[in-house]
Amino acid sequence: MKTIGLTGGIGSGKSTVSRLFEIMGIPVYTADTESKKLLNTSPEIREQLMKVFGSQLYKNGEIDKAMLASLIFGNEDNLRFANSVIHPAVFDDFRHWTEQKTQPLVIIESAILFDSGFYKKVDVTVNVSAPLEIRIRRVEERDKISRESIETRINSQMSEEERIRLSDYTIFNDERKALLPQVENLLNVLTMQKF
Repeated sequence: MKTIGLTGGIGSGKSTVSRLFEIMGIPVYTADTESKKLLNTSPEIREQLMKVFGSQLYKNGEIDKAMLASLIFGNEDNLRFANSVIHPAVFDDFRHWTEQKTQPLVIIESAILFDSGFYKKVDVTVNVSAPLEIRIRRVEERDKISRESIETRINSQMSEEERIRLSDYTIFNDERKALLPQVENLLNVLTMQKF
């Protein structure tokens, strides 16, 4: 089984590309969604986070997302610690998930594929890229938040140039090149490659 790491900045359209792969029969593990579930369901994560951040981090069995955000954003040490707890648990969950699959290809979709180190554990990395103004417009329409908030999020992520440089393949979601042929071509290439 080959594992593909799919990434892209906010508003790039990586979820759209993931859905196209799913339509073509490729299972997709969405790291962001699954990490949110694990924050509430994993006793190991809960125990380690509460040991450092206090028992008030969980209320009625659910993590207080606002409290966690206030603890980690702007505090490198807290962020590093939280990531050291959450990232290995997510990748372990992904590994267990892949063991249940019989398809020759599976995908892990992660906005922080490179930052988290997940890229070291997959066979191929694919970046979804889109021009900055298109990304901003998409997020404004989707999330109904200010341009300033979006730019802050974009600036906190790895640069587009760096993601392209680090990725094995890039899919361009620039509203000029059709996505489906790019996904089909990439799937053909990946199916024929030996890992």
